Amino acid sequence: MNDRTFLKAFEMATLSVEEWNHYAHIRMAFLYLRDYSFNDAILRIRAGIQHFNQVHQKPETPTSGYHETLTVSWASVTAAALQTSPSTANFETFIAANPHLLNKTLLRHYYSTARILSPEAKTTFVSPDMQALPFMPARI
Repeated sequence: MNDRTFLKAFEMATLSVEEWNHYAHIRMAFLYLRDYSFNDAILRIRAGIQHFNQVHQKPETPTSGYHETLTVSWASVTAAALQTSPSTANFETFIAANPHLLNKTLLRHYYSTARILSPEAKTTFVSPDMQALPFMPARI
């Protein structure tokens, strides 16, 4: 499925739960970050994930559902890669140049487990406690 079709399926929540994996999260973030400012992209990413979860009846619990710090942090590392990527025409080319984004443990370089899994981190963005994120605007 091409990028435009994928994004429409995400926005309409017609992707299956099985299709909504880490790869799909990074793809969606890339598409919004490529076309919008960081802050506008975050608004779209947040609303889209929350809508998807609601449509697919994913429960909001301390360990399930939307997680603000994970969302903003993954957007940050994706935005940093966008700034240095030789091509951003499509996700396939972008991810081939930035395969580190597919490493689900990447955020361990920035956050301790206790901090990223804290109740506060789920509901509001918390800054990293190990090293600064590679891209972060003054306000989010």
